Amino acid sequence: MFKPTAITLALSLALFPAPQQANEQRVIVTHKSLPAPQPDTLGGQEANSPAQQAPAIKKIELPDMGDSSGTLISPAEEKEFGEAFFRSLHSQITINQDAEIQEYIQSIGQKLAANSDAPEHPFHFFVVMENDINAFAGPGGYIGVNSGLILMTEAESELASVMGHEIAHVTQRHLFRAAEAAGRLSIPSAAGMLAAILLGTQSPAMGQAAIMAIMAGNVQFQINFTRENEEEADRVGMQTLAASRYDPRSMPTFFERLQQATRYYGQAVPEFLRTHPVTASRISDTRGRAETYPYKQYPDSLGYQLTKAKIRVLSDTNTAAATEYFQSRLTQGTVEQRTVARYGMGLIALKAEKFKEAEGVFQTLIHDYPEQPQYAIALARAALDARNYPLAVNRYKKLTEQFPDNDAIKLDYIASLLKTEKADLARNNLLSLNPQMQRLPTYWELLAQAYSDLNQPAESHRYLAEYYYAMGQTKDAILQIKLAQESKGLNFQLSSILSERLHFFFNQEQEAKRNR
Repeated sequence: MFKPTAITLALSLALFPAPQQANEQRVIVTHKSLPAPQPDTLGGQEANSPAQQAPAIKKIELPDMGDSSGTLISPAEEKEFGEAFFRSLHSQITINQDAEIQEYIQSIGQKLAANSDAPEHPFHFFVVMENDINAFAGPGGYIGVNSGLILMTEAESELASVMGHEIAHVTQRHLFRAAEAAGRLSIPSAAGMLAAILLGTQSPAMGQAAIMAIMAGNVQFQINFTRENEEEADRVGMQTLAASRYDPRSMPTFFERLQQATRYYGQAVPEFLRTHPVTASRISDTRGRAETYPYKQYPDSLGYQLTKAKIRVLSDTNTAAATEYFQSRLTQGTVEQRTVARYGMGLIALKAEKFKEAEGVFQTLIHDYPEQPQYAIALARAALDARNYPLAVNRYKKLTEQFPDNDAIKLDYIASLLKTEKADLARNNLLSLNPQMQRLPTYWELLAQAYSDLNQPAESHRYLAEYYYAMGQTKDAILQIKLAQESKGLNFQLSSILSERLHFFFNQEQEAKRNR
């Protein structure tokens, strides 16, 4: 069992500064070089283009202090910790599962990471479907951005500035040690505690309840940044922003908007903003630093605008607010902005199951913009949601040929194949997806469905167990493995795999129980 005396890596790195702590110690983690992920073009600007006269990024060298025993957490342990943290989040808050949104946020994040001072560091970016304004970084390079923060941004560079700041927290090793007693926690418990602390920034009552459920004895688990850490993350993040050809001035601009927003909350200021204020000093510092870069225009990518439109529709429970928002923009702004409003209205019609209306909107958009994948994906989705599965399969198949690198299309195509009893083809397509897409719980769910349709119950239960485990539901994962073991005709290889996974899941669950 991993006993992280440097558990200390457990953190919820927030966008804003926490009160400075006395006698802080840092854990510096060394990583072997890994290939830098290649960002795609959804972010709108070339990832490898040099910034205009951007200052060179220089990593801040910090001392290797470690913990009291002099040990450091290894890259493998950090990876394991990050994965456990991500699973815990799935069990407590709503992580976006929409492949288009995921592909976009990954494209922005990987572009920034590739231009950071540690391009070899692995990162995984995701969207939390919460209206609160928040962004955070966890162990292992897991960086989350709330949908509410994305909707608050008014430019793609503002979103990139937040993500660049969080990337800097990771690359500069702002990973704080918790109380010495926290070293007794296992990875599942530490990850659960970390997720609970994050929940405290989303919902204080929910976070406190989760922490109380996980705490062992008098163990306390605290995560804070110093003001120096925040200044460093702002400075390094801005360098990454400029190197990625985003607007450095977007950072202070967004900080100012956040500061102004707090004035309208009254007593209902979110816990996150109440305990981590954006100070005038911080705005002034970032403004002065941004002014050292040459001024130029930084147009938003269409991918940013369309992703925001989709998030707005998904976030509106009754679509009334989204409808009012897009209707008011159908005749205002640039041609591109009016087009995005039309797309938003089409998504609203699709959400309301007004399939003919949605089809009309998307058909017109495709006619005007045949090379824009989002409109064609929405049209194919209209057929899928309307249960016209043969038409959906036909549309998605054509899209996989037109946009062969689009993973969102691949996932929807697989879903449509399963609806038309083409499970073997669906399974083959699933197994060919890239590792980033195989991180999504949806991947395991679709794979389980494919094997179920192929009348292979043991394999179906096996992969459904992986789905539940990815969602942070270890007990359900154990149940699925046991169901798989009861299946007839198990061969030696599959039986061995099931036994190993049952042992693994059981140990994970027992470790978590021991620390409650």
